[in-house]
Amino acid sequence: MPADPTTTRPYRGVPQDERRAQRRRQLVAAGVAVYGQRGYRHATVKAVCAAAGLTERYFYESFPNSEALLIACFETVTCAVLEEIMAAARDAGGGRPGRARAMLQTYFAALQRDPPSARVFLVEIRGVSRAVDRAFDVALRDIGRQVARVIAPPGAPADPLLQAGIVGGVIHIALRWIEDGYAPPIEDVTGSALRLAVVLARPVRDAPPEVRATP
Repeated sequence: MPADPTTTRPYRGVPQDERRAQRRRQLVAAGVAVYGQRGYRHATVKAVCAAAGLTERYFYESFPNSEALLIACFETVTCAVLEEIMAAARDAGGGRPGRARAMLQTYFAALQRDPPSARVFLVEIRGVSRAVDRAFDVALRDIGRQVARVIAPPGAPADPLLQAGIVGGVIHIALRWIEDGYAPPIEDVTGSALRLAVVLARPVRDAPPEVRATP
């Protein structure tokens, strides 16, 4: 079957699929900015399109509704932050607690550097709908697995509940820190979160008997 010329014909040398992908990136960037400044519930498709420099026609070319854009914004922010903290872990080298500190310090620095993205990542994603809640849960599970691979002892059995507790705890620390105006300094909030995160780096045999995993 021949290709549809309306989807393959280049415009000014740029294929239509590539232009569509670029428009989608513009909308996601605009969504992060608008949702981060106004809040998801106070933003409109029209406002996002204005920030992106596109018409609403192009919005619905990429997204069926605002929730889909919110999920795309959240996933984009999550991916960028996760890549940054994993790179920090690789650069840190050394022992597991040192890698955990580097990851946490990078995480808090990213939140402070880009408040709109932090708001999308931590605040606006919550309580919108079941679909959005599922996207949030999937992301937190993935973050927990990836962080555990870096700082958990080699060969340690995976503990998804422990991973969820630690990731959730760090997020709550971040929420309180942001609410308090990014106080105390990053070094201090990193230290507080590190006390929680190093539980993953501790072999099970070092834990008190009452909290060791049982068969």
